[in-house]
Order: sequence, then structure tokens, then C-alpha cells
Amino acid sequence: MPTRKLISFDWAMKRLLRSKANFGILEGFLSELLREDVQIVEVLESESNRDTADDRSNRLDLKVRNRRGELVLIEVQYERQHDYLSRMLYGSARTLVEHLDAGQPYADLVKVISVNILYFDLGHGEDYIYRGTTRFHGLHKHDELNLSLAQRRLFPGREETHELFPEYYLIKVDQFDDIARDTLDEWVYFLKHEAIQDGFSAKGLSEAKEKLDVLKLAPAERAAYERWQDDLHLQASLVASNFGLGKIEGREEGREEGREERTLEIARAMKANGVAPSVIAQSTGLDPEVLAGL
Repeated sequence: MPTRKLISFDWAMKRLLRSKANFGILEGFLSELLREDVQIVEVLESESNRDTADDRSNRLDLKVRNRRGELVLIEVQYERQHDYLSRMLYGSARTLVEHLDAGQPYADLVKVISVNILYFDLGHGEDYIYRGTTRFHGLHKHDELNLSLAQRRLFPGREETHELFPEYYLIKVDQFDDIARDTLDEWVYFLKHEAIQDGFSAKGLSEAKEKLDVLKLAPAERAAYERWQDDLHLQASLVASNFGLGKIEGREEGREEGREERTLEIARAMKANGVAPSVIAQSTGLDPEVLAGL
């Protein structure tokens, strides 16, 4: 069974994981996701990884550089956004541009890995973790385009073309069925429940269990965390309420439009049968100017 509640990963990203003393937690998560040992060199500025007076954000992001010089963008998003895939593309493209100085050759472009932790259902698919890469396939020979020997020398450590392009991971947390089949699933369980089961052995989780204990927060920090959690619940309720209200209003508008159209149909039929305009107006309540246009 789960242990007591831990600090949510997004709050930890904003407040704790930027500290070098806590890099082990983030390194563990990325190592399990990317299936290779990741060592973080530094945390870089990104759109919302700095402290602000207003922490009531429904999304957070973090940008880190690993030992291979790659930039990893980690974003947590709660609110449904239908154009989120386009935003992922924009974020990776902007990062590429930001990290290529004037006069640098294109070969110096950094590898960007976009990790997206989503608390809503994006797209149509049955899985809860998706990976996206860029590959080139022949239209006639159906082969895959690979790097030449000269290109491999130009890009040390790269073997295939897709390794040069941004890479995307989508973790649809709410789609997870709570069955931890491997160590990556153990991390997804934590992302969903903010708890770690006894026996979980994924990299970084033991450190997370120790350092992300809510009860170990300083009183002021714990109060801020609880306020932030309350704000997230409130935002989720407002979104749900507005969505429900919109559906109700839409149905009412549809009924009203249907009634108006039916009234016009009756008026047209009465007019076609030679009924006097004054009688039609009195019967349907339509304005004489509207009747004249029928």
C-alpha cells in the first residue's frame, strides 16, 4: 500500500529540484524514462522555473542540461489544451534558437528532449506513455535514411538521423492503471498519487521518498504548498464548472434556435397558403419586417 503523501513533482520542480543537492531525484526520473543513466550538469532558466510572487500556476517547466550537452525540457500541465502538441513544437524550436549564437554553424545545435507530464487526456490513444522522434523513410525503397560516415564524425555519439532532432515524451498520468510493471511505471505511480509503495526500486525514488516528505517541510513552506494545492483544486473545479455551464448554455441556445426556425417555417407555410400578414404576425409573434423578408 502507498506510504504517506509526498510533495507533488511539479512543486518539487519549482522549489526543490533546482538545488544541486536534489539532482539525484531528477536524474533518477530521467534515467528511467530515457533508459540510460542521466547526469545533470546544471538547471537553466525557463519560462516558469523561477520564483514569482504568484505561484498559482497550472503548469510548470524546468530546463536542464545533461552531461552529453543535451537540453531536457520538463513540463507539467494540468489544464486541458487542445493545441498542446503545437506548443511542444514551439517550445523545442524556441530552445534550439535560444542556444545557437550568431555565427555558430548548424552542427552546433543542441539536442532537445521534451518531457511532458500531462494530467489530462491528449489526443486519441490507449497508452499512457508516448515517444515521438523524427525519422526519414524512402517512398520507393522504404529504407530509413541514416547518417553517413562523415556525418557521424561531425556528430560524435550519434548513429541515426533521428538523434539530431528534438525528441518528445508524453506521459498521460491519468491514463495509468496503477499497475507498476517496471521501474518507469513506479515513477508514473508517484506522479499520479504523490506516494511511493514499499518495494519500489526505481532510480531516484528512495531519495524522493526521503526529501519530498510533506511533514519535513518548514511550517511556512508547508503552508505555501497547501495553499498552492488548494489553488490547483480550485482551478480544476472552475474549469469543470465552466465546461458544464457551457454545455448547458449551448443546449439552451440550440433549443432557442430550433424554436425560432420552427416559427419561421410555420410563418412561411401560412404565407404560402395565403394567410394575411397581420394574422401571421399575431399568430407567430414575428415582426412584420421579418415576415416581409420571408
